[in-house]
Parts: sequence; structure tokens; C-alpha cells
Amino acid sequence: MVGGGQHAFIGAIHRIAANIDGLIELHCGAFSSNPETSKESGKELFLPESKCYGSYAEMFATESGLPKEQRMDFVTIVTPNFAHFAPAMMALEYGFHVVIDKPMTLSLGEAKQLQQKVKETGLILCLTHTYSGYPMVKQARKMVADNQFGKIRKVMVEYPQGWLSTLSESEGNKQALWRTDPSKSGISGCMGDIGTHAAQLAEYISGLKISKLCADINIVVEGRNLDDDGNVLLKFDNGANGILVASQIASGEENSLKIKIYGEKGGLEWHQMEPNTLLVKWSDAPAQIYRAGNGYLSNIATFNSRTPSGHPEGYLEAFANLYKNFALTLLSKSEGKEPTEEMLDFPNADDGVRGMAFIENVIASGKSDQKWFDFNI
Repeated sequence: MVGGGQHAFIGAIHRIAANIDGLIELHCGAFSSNPETSKESGKELFLPESKCYGSYAEMFATESGLPKEQRMDFVTIVTPNFAHFAPAMMALEYGFHVVIDKPMTLSLGEAKQLQQKVKETGLILCLTHTYSGYPMVKQARKMVADNQFGKIRKVMVEYPQGWLSTLSESEGNKQALWRTDPSKSGISGCMGDIGTHAAQLAEYISGLKISKLCADINIVVEGRNLDDDGNVLLKFDNGANGILVASQIASGEENSLKIKIYGEKGGLEWHQMEPNTLLVKWSDAPAQIYRAGNGYLSNIATFNSRTPSGHPEGYLEAFANLYKNFALTLLSKSEGKEPTEEMLDFPNADDGVRGMAFIENVIASGKSDQKWFDFNI
């Protein structure tokens, strides 16, 4: 692991998720840019002193020189955005597979470099777009892919949060501080942080690609340096239209990601805060409620479930599905086998490039009076 040391939020989430299925164990880490903090963090995680590194460069160099059975297999990068590219590129250069938080890099140019390095090396990169890991999201994707709704016509996705309704970065909120700092977060705040999740989910479930967009991007809280709110009109490559709303100043909201997709014959609706339910609506029949863990679900939804119906699975399990599928893919390849479609079902470097393209196109559109921008990569 790179990052995720003492007092870090997302590092602990990654460690829990990676451990759920018993396929992955924490082997070593460079948990902080401060060598002493890194080593102390590793000690708290019960790692031997020799596996608590002072820097990721030291970790990659040392681990790559060990016999195969003694060295790390892959690295998870859980640092702020500005510290994604360098360790990811170095890991690939040393021959290690990579799991990395979204957005993949600080810029589209960096993302393309990582994408190219993945292609050159044949190594695997997993991008942790958590929400695509939920069983009912996978059920929704399968129903769309099976053409149960006919041609998709409209996609509506919204992601309101309220945690940045005040200038909390000036009040000692560490998470707010780096997410609103252009040097650490990049050219976008809200759209980079949660808008990318909404865009990825829209493309993942619908099977479509955003082809054009028209964005209204806002800084609502006075004194903030990056966007905290935005609305985006979308056009998709099949002619469908849509709207994406992302806001971190929606006072009173928690993490209220929702998506609705409509085709010729009906549509579906999924809410992240009620993740085990998928609402399916038909133009010529009563609405249906699909629930996680039941035998009537698709193979892909079942493959990503662990408990019987009525036993809720949530954020940690969705995160774990990305790790499980990634690990099963690595194990298959190490045994000379082709991974199955289910195993390969996790976001990759190509998704990372599209995420960075979304950010850059949205911000460019928001600064322009031009109505429609082509989704350029």
C-alpha cells in the first residue's frame, strides 16, 4: 500500500475491502510521505519492521529484488490525487500490478501515459469506482445489456452531498483541505471527486459512452478555490440524452447518489443509500422490486453477492467486489488461464482516461459560452 497511514480515511476502507474474501493480505507499505509516520503506521498494522518502508521508491526497489514468493504482487495507491501518477507509473515500471483510487491522475495527459504503460507491460490496473461494485448495479447493467428495456433513450444521474456546505477547509477539515486545493486535487473539486463517479456509473449501467456535454459549473461557497456544484447536460453515442447533477453544498444530504435509465419499453432506478433494491418500471406492466441475494437475479449479480436475501451488503462489500475480481484475474493469469467475464468486471485504465477526460471537458465547458462540447479524449 502507498498512503493510507495514521488518521487516513480511505486506506482503512481499502484494507477492510481487500481482506473480506481471504484472497489478499497486506504484505508491505509506504504509508506516508513522512518515513517515520510510514513506519509507525506499518507497525500499528502488525507488519514486520522490514516491510514498513520509508518511501514507495524504496519499497518498489527492495520488493522487486526479492524472490517471487517473498515479494509483493501488486500495490494499492490510496493517496490524494496529485500523488497517484508517480507511484503508479513506478510500480508498473518495476513490474507490479496496480489498484488506484479515482480519479486516476491529476490530468488527462498523465492518465494517457498510465494507460499506455499498462498496454506496454501487459500488467493490470484496477480503478476503484466503488459504486459499480454493487450487486444491484450489476443486475441493472445486465438487464440493459440483455435489451430488456429496448434502446436506451434517457439517463439521469444525481450525486448530492452536503459536507462542503460551509468553508470547512478553513476549519481544519483534512479531507476538505486537500479536495479543494488545486495543487492536490487538480482542476476540479466536486466534478473530480463525485461527478466522475456519477459519469462512470451512467456509462457502466447503460453500456453507452458520453459523446457531448454542456456544463454549468459553480463555486457556491465564498472563498473556495474549486467547484463545489455543477449541472451537466449529456449526449450519448446512441443518440440518448441525459443529465448529471453533482453537488457538495446540498445541505442536509449525506451520500445520495441516484440513477435512472429509461428505454423504449421501460426503465430502472437505483439509490446508493438503499443499495440492495433495484426498481424496474414497465410501460405495459406493474413496476417490480428486485432485491439483492435472491435466486432470480443474474449470474453476474449473484457472483458479486455474499449473503442471503435480507442480509444487507453495502459500501465495504461493493469495494470488496472490485478487489475480489481483480485478485481472481491475477490468480487466473498467474496459472496461465484466461479470466472469466465475471472476474474482469472491474474499472480499468481505460475508465481512468475517460474519467479524466470527463473532468477536463466539463471544466472547459463550464468556462465557455459554447453550448455543446464534444467529449474529447
